[in-house]
Amino acid sequence: MSARRALVTGGAGGIGSAICRCLARTGHHVFVHAHRSQAATEALVQELRTAGASAQAVWFDVTDAAATATALQAVLLGGPIQVLVNNAAIHDDAAFPAMSALQWQGVIDVSLQGFFHVTHALLLPMIRTRWGRVINISSVAALKGNRGQVNYAAAKGAVNAATRALALEVATRGITVNAVAPGIITTRMTQENFDATVIGRLVPMQRAGTADEVASLVGFLAADAAAYITGQVISINGGMY
Repeated sequence: MSARRALVTGGAGGIGSAICRCLARTGHHVFVHAHRSQAATEALVQELRTAGASAQAVWFDVTDAAATATALQAVLLGGPIQVLVNNAAIHDDAAFPAMSALQWQGVIDVSLQGFFHVTHALLLPMIRTRWGRVINISSVAALKGNRGQVNYAAAKGAVNAATRALALEVATRGITVNAVAPGIITTRMTQENFDATVIGRLVPMQRAGTADEVASLVGFLAADAAAYITGQVISINGGMY
């Protein structure tokens, strides 16, 4: 069977790049999506190709419906995407009374509107293959809440609800839809915001997770072995409740 084609939005970031590497290692042709991180994206694609994997970059703004549709129509000329990882997201934190409308809308647009624009463009071709995986990267903030992140929690909570509803719609089509909700994962952002004392207080395992650990879970959900798992929001957070 030819390699399945996978798209990872926000593929050049800490978690996104780990997911791209994981899917590439398991034989997928990986489209590494980015909007602004051109140098990092091109470096990741070259890294994957040097390792013998199949990968290419794709550029568009997930908040722009027309640009997203145009870019994905070009991708679909080569065949359907059967593994979609909606990973693109931004933070724009502020205490709610001080949060501007732009901060609210910007975070909602990337996580929630981005999910709609990308998934909507790719779903019918996926359905026609009678096999597919939609994996949405959520957050512990959507399950527990987090001070200063009402916008981010709202966006990811909506993605969780959409995950469950879409899973019902495509359950008979060989397509699973799940969300992965990471806790504190070692990335540039968490290193700036969570020191060892805070992590020790919040996480029973007394450590941050790694991007590779998140990617391994995504890789399992993308595999044939996960065919009976759908409509789930799966936490990976070191025991945070």
